[in-house]
Amino acid sequence: MLVDIDGVLNPLRRPHRRFRRHRVAPDGHALNVWLDVRHGRMLRDLAADTGAELVWATYWRDEANVWIGPRLGLPELPFVPVPPFPGIEEGGTFGSWKARHVAAWTRDRPFVWFEDEPDAAASLAAEPGVGDHLLVGVDPVRGLTEAHIASAATWLSARPLPPAVTG
Repeated sequence: MLVDIDGVLNPLRRPHRRFRRHRVAPDGHALNVWLDVRHGRMLRDLAADTGAELVWATYWRDEANVWIGPRLGLPELPFVPVPPFPGIEEGGTFGSWKARHVAAWTRDRPFVWFEDEPDAAASLAAEPGVGDHLLVGVDPVRGLTEAHIASAATWLSARPLPPAVTG
């Protein structure tokens, strides 16, 4: 179960009063993020209920375990090693660049991906060897909702559990 941060857990703007602003400094660059602590519980419960493994799929990479996970009550999670976006000429779009690395990391294993990049689904489907998957498209202004979690739960519950992956 792959989870993006910006646009998914950290909406572009505060959509609801449950979200709290946090000042973080990944790579030494200070910025504000909006987080709803309920998301951590929702993701933990979904993983426990379905047997799916939580994994970061974000440009934050391992910094997510320092700056985001603890604020949501999440344990240290493995992450998809998505390198910094190299620009349009080499990377295409943010969604296609990230999809390329998600496909390589997951290989042919089934997975759910919470992602806000609008072209990620089509880009992922075009990657050779990508496994059975559900890309749950998240509105980057609203962020993750209970409906997204329910969609993932339905999909995950209908599949046999693959072996856990750690890196």
